Amino acid sequence: MARQLTDDEFTELVHAAWPGLYRTAYLMLGDHQLAEDLAQTALAKTYASWRKVRDRAAAPAYARVVLANTAASWFRTRSWRNERPTETLPEHGVEEDPTARTALLDALATLAPRQRAVVVLRYYDDLPVREVARALGISEGTVKSQTSDALTRLRIVLGDDVVPSTEGVPHD
Repeated sequence: MARQLTDDEFTELVHAAWPGLYRTAYLMLGDHQLAEDLAQTALAKTYASWRKVRDRAAAPAYARVVLANTAASWFRTRSWRNERPTETLPEHGVEEDPTARTALLDALATLAPRQRAVVVLRYYDDLPVREVARALGISEGTVKSQTSDALTRLRIVLGDDVVPSTEGVPHD
């Protein structure tokens, strides 16, 4: 019989999984504060179900699925796409290659929320189609069509050299 994981083990999970969860959330949402909120919410939901987690090695993947499910539910809310205008833009820290990163983030921002989530989970988190579908609560066919549409859009925005064609490449 598997033993129940402890609060200390959850604390270890938080310290180990936070950077990856936050990065994934930021790539999905494009906003630092919302990404932090999403990662914290996902960890809170993970903790609420912590007694059900039996395999410590599976805990980071479980937290990532909770993050993806939470993001998907956020995308469904009516107020999600509302813009929040401000007079001044927030300052950003120094980045290694600001032009490439900015171009990528700007291109991701042109995608619909579900397309963005699919692209981030498929290509940043390197999840197979089946796991993306399960995480977002959609069919595998929807994952594939959303990926195709998103890559087409990214090719238009970034160019074929940056987003090569995947025609003829088998999907998993």
